[in-house]
Amino acid sequence: MAVADLVQRLGGPGPRPAEPAPYLIVRADGDAERLAAHRALRRRAFVEQQSLFARSDDDDHDGRAQTRVLVAVDTDGIVLGGVRVHPEGDDPGLGWWRGSRLVVGRHAGAARGRVGAALVRSACVAAVDAGALRFDAHVQERHTGFFARLGWQRVRALGGDLAAHELMRWPVDRFEALARATKSELGPLLAGVLDAVEGWRGDDGVPVPGSAMIAATDAILPSMVERDPEWAGWCGMLVTAHDLSAMGARPLGALDTIGAADAAHARRILRGLRAGSRAFDLPVLGGHTTLGVPGSLGVTGLGSTDRPVPAGGGFNGDVLTLTADLEGCWRPGYRARQWDSTSQRSRDDLAAMLGAVGRAQPRAAKDVSMAGAVGTAGMLAEASDCGVELDVGAVPRPNGVDAGDWLTCFPGFAMLTADRAGAPPLDAGPAFGAAVGRLVSQPGVTLRWPDGEVTVALRRAVTGLGAATRLAA
Repeated sequence: MAVADLVQRLGGPGPRPAEPAPYLIVRADGDAERLAAHRALRRRAFVEQQSLFARSDDDDHDGRAQTRVLVAVDTDGIVLGGVRVHPEGDDPGLGWWRGSRLVVGRHAGAARGRVGAALVRSACVAAVDAGALRFDAHVQERHTGFFARLGWQRVRALGGDLAAHELMRWPVDRFEALARATKSELGPLLAGVLDAVEGWRGDDGVPVPGSAMIAATDAILPSMVERDPEWAGWCGMLVTAHDLSAMGARPLGALDTIGAADAAHARRILRGLRAGSRAFDLPVLGGHTTLGVPGSLGVTGLGSTDRPVPAGGGFNGDVLTLTADLEGCWRPGYRARQWDSTSQRSRDDLAAMLGAVGRAQPRAAKDVSMAGAVGTAGMLAEASDCGVELDVGAVPRPNGVDAGDWLTCFPGFAMLTADRAGAPPLDAGPAFGAAVGRLVSQPGVTLRWPDGEVTVALRRAVTGLGAATRLAA
């Protein structure tokens, strides 16, 4: 009698089950042998065993460069299973992705379920890494519970050739994460601090009571001030000029507050401030400088208008328009985070863009901030006591830039406006404008896709600051 059997008969624990063979999830696109193994597993499962296809389950996605194939391989290099991840629709950069052809061979044995789960989780990571804003799967009804346990959401039953399948969706939280990181704490933090001016809440600037003056202020990321001080100085003037522009104000001047390790560091910040001051016609009137401290920069801008444009002036049903300068490139060191559309523009081009809101006088306007276009749209809608539905396919973006990066980056000059249907677009010189959505009654931000599907980008108001009071007509 084996020792293990004796222990079990005496009331001890039985023999430990054999540990499942270890496996890894790896990319297979570009590896002909592993791709062939995945296709063989697909054929066996979907053609021979399940009869989902007559002769072959191959389709156009198999030959597209953007398709990613993940496979599970054991320690001997044998492919246990695989899954595809690929863009859907006519625009691969739109952010609509789908997972398909998930299969695990029977030779995976007891580890089959774990291998399948690992492939699904890896597919989610791969899709988000590729820029997915929406990630779908057509799931056989008998497997929907498996996907639901992994965090997927049921959307609806599918018909036609996909009968006995359900559309399921992985909840991509890219916009929620950015809002949490940049804006969602503002309401609780500022409760009881703001002396609200009637009609102005969540704006890029604020009218100074009893005057035609607009004040706006911004702080630049300390990490940028430390590692890229000239660019930080330029951006300090850029964001201040854009904030005044969103209010419809003519720039008068700026005050800056600089912290720097030493005079050499301060001179580099000031070099960027001077260049920005000239480009944006925003003279530096004064400020304060502290040496021997970590890098920091704040800029306060002053402007003038007798017809300021609020962020909270929109109404349910208003058309949302994005007007953006699509020329330029990613700032070196800030790829997919900061788009530089301003540093190569002439003063005349910049002035044409910065004066657009003041000339057009839309109901509501807001400069796209570090919360990105989606987050900023949510902030404008929140101030207007609305939500927003954004048409992803209608958003103008630079050639070669994915929608996910464009909608979450700081885009240089980009202005969101809300106005009645039929209102003229902004005349913003070289910037391009397009209607990209509408204000709706439900708070938050939803995305409408080319196939008519609607997904949730932001489930609730962005800042918690609440709606502005309505200005008298």
